[in-house]
Amino acid sequence: MTYPLPNASTDLSGQVALVTGASSGLGVRFAKVLASQGAKVALAARRVDRLEALAKEIRDAGGEAVAVEMDATDADQMIGAVAKAEEALGTVTILVNNAGIPDAQRAHKMSVELIDRVLDINVRAPFILSCEVARRLMAADKPGRIVNIASAAAFHYAGNGAALYSVSKAAVVRITETLSVEWSRNHINVNAIAPGAFESEMMDGMLERMGDIAQHFPRKRIGNPAQLDSALLFLVGPSSDAVTGTCVRVDDGQGSR
Repeated sequence: MTYPLPNASTDLSGQVALVTGASSGLGVRFAKVLASQGAKVALAARRVDRLEALAKEIRDAGGEAVAVEMDATDADQMIGAVAKAEEALGTVTILVNNAGIPDAQRAHKMSVELIDRVLDINVRAPFILSCEVARRLMAADKPGRIVNIASAAAFHYAGNGAALYSVSKAAVVRITETLSVEWSRNHINVNAIAPGAFESEMMDGMLERMGDIAQHFPRKRIGNPAQLDSALLFLVGPSSDAVTGTCVRVDDGQGSR
């Protein structure tokens, strides 16, 4: 299902955004929304064919976008992705750390390899990428915005066989809080969005495994990605100049059940 892009409300002209996990799901939506507001967008993920198709779609709509191959378990590729984005578009002033994976197993059944992979992608990657973007912003003496995609599971674990995912997203919230303090004087705002259950490829896989979880939510529905637009645009735009270290929960009341 597709949703219309938001009406222009946040001028991001002159901004360069790097969106990770941009080959599917919420990453695609975030990239399109940022481009629709005038940002140049670097799309990072492993599936280059999907990135190239999205970059072309953005360019055909009048935007500017490039595809950057990146494996979120490889530190050299992550650092290289930031460098390639900068070379193609300019200093990255907006970073959306969206790449993430669910663990999809009960804790005692997880292999060490799966534990390492979840933590590498969900925790290690956003930390490394944030540090690399911040280092370059400081060198260029520019302000910046970093938005980490956490999850409602960071605050409320429903016991659905994704314990490590919940732990990893709680770590993302803490990364947001600590780095916001470290870089506040450099005018680099670090915030997070904690979505509930929203339509995406990841959610499709979870629904196949867990069944109709929406029946347990207060509004008995899965959210649509467009409902995240306003939170993203607020956190990357000028209106949030004094907002840093904050996690915006957009969970449709799911965490209150």
